[in-house]
Amino acid sequence: MSAKPRITERATRDWQELDARHYLHPFTDFRALAAEGSRVITRAEGVHLYDSDGQKILDAMSGLWCVNIGYGRNELADAAARQMRELPYYNSFFKSANPPAIELAQLLDELTPPQFHRVFFTQSGSEANDTILRMTRRYWDLVGQPKRSVVISRLNAYHGSTIAAASLGGMQAMHSQGGLPIPDIVHIEQPYWYENGVDVSPEEYGLRAARRLAEKIEAVGPERVAAFIGEPVQGAGGVIIPPSTYWPEIQRICREYGILLMADEVICGFGRTGRWFGSEHFGIEPDFMTIAKGLTSGYQPLGGAMVSDRVADVLIEKGGEFAHGFTWSGHPVCCAVAIENLNIMRREKIVERVREEIAPYFQKRIRELADHRLVGEVRGVGMLAAIELVAHKGSRTFFRDRGAVGLVCRDHCFRNGLIMRAVRDTMITAPPLVMTKENVDELIEKARRCLDLTAKDIGVG
Repeated sequence: MSAKPRITERATRDWQELDARHYLHPFTDFRALAAEGSRVITRAEGVHLYDSDGQKILDAMSGLWCVNIGYGRNELADAAARQMRELPYYNSFFKSANPPAIELAQLLDELTPPQFHRVFFTQSGSEANDTILRMTRRYWDLVGQPKRSVVISRLNAYHGSTIAAASLGGMQAMHSQGGLPIPDIVHIEQPYWYENGVDVSPEEYGLRAARRLAEKIEAVGPERVAAFIGEPVQGAGGVIIPPSTYWPEIQRICREYGILLMADEVICGFGRTGRWFGSEHFGIEPDFMTIAKGLTSGYQPLGGAMVSDRVADVLIEKGGEFAHGFTWSGHPVCCAVAIENLNIMRREKIVERVREEIAPYFQKRIRELADHRLVGEVRGVGMLAAIELVAHKGSRTFFRDRGAVGLVCRDHCFRNGLIMRAVRDTMITAPPLVMTKENVDELIEKARRCLDLTAKDIGVG
């Protein structure tokens, strides 16, 4: 029997055949991927990836919104190795804890807004959103209002893909599979001015979209509504940046009706907007914050629910056992990596650099693409941006087969050494926070080339 080949000895087609035979990918048409063959990423350094054919690719999506400090940071590998040698794992059940989990909880207390002093650790953002749903309903039980079980979310929001998290999200394609959403989760209009606010200014539209929350509360019954959940910027929904009037009005409505406010910070958290958290950028004061992704810069899987004093004090004083948790809650290796990641971000002043230097340059350069014949709008904040592709420039006319052109552009990006994501016909980007100006220039040059190739393919002169 011949020895198994080493990873570096396999050809791309060998990897693709094994992949098609054994590996079911997330959010994938399995048959179509098997026919085409997956891209096999073999290594990464800085802000670039390398595939099994040796192609160098600029990762303008930070992996999946998460590799904030870039690839190849040996400090994170060393932190993981040290912790694996000392205590690779122990659970947080049975009155047990471990030093990295405790120290990370304290560090998050320092970094998050002042109402947060406690965290419930999970493995992912999906699990964290499941957690805050259960905590919210438990909170209202404990304060004597058990009828408050309804959570209001937004259409086209993304809060994860477990059953509860997918229900909290407002993705139609997800809800069409598996009988979602579960009961007592309802949705309102997303604050998407470019599509929904054609007749009013952004500021007027922001108020109108926010007041959908009050309308829904009244329709459901104020005595039944527990909370509202929203991403400060809707990421997977197309980098939907709300008008300046939106979040202040949402905050006001939540306070008027006494409901809890949940901020899903999985994408916006840890520097993405130029503040530590998107809530700070928009002036939100939430009762929960969901965290994940940038918490470890993707080097280890870790999430959590930041729980405000308003909720935590009730759970602690009145709650008894909270019957919820995970095998990996507070995993010591994941927490050790998160501590080192956050220490690097503070030591190197990465959030300050995003706010003062690289995000302004990135936003300036990417807005140059607004002159392209396929582009209807370029919008962004911090190290987030979206490029709306339209059928007729200047008219907000979307393509009839919405989503097809975005996929054409995405594939051109892949072939030309750039990763941008297509959400319908919106090209979105969330580069690593450690991008240099030269990296930004590379991104813009490649993006324009791919827009030109897309226009040629679809016959737009």
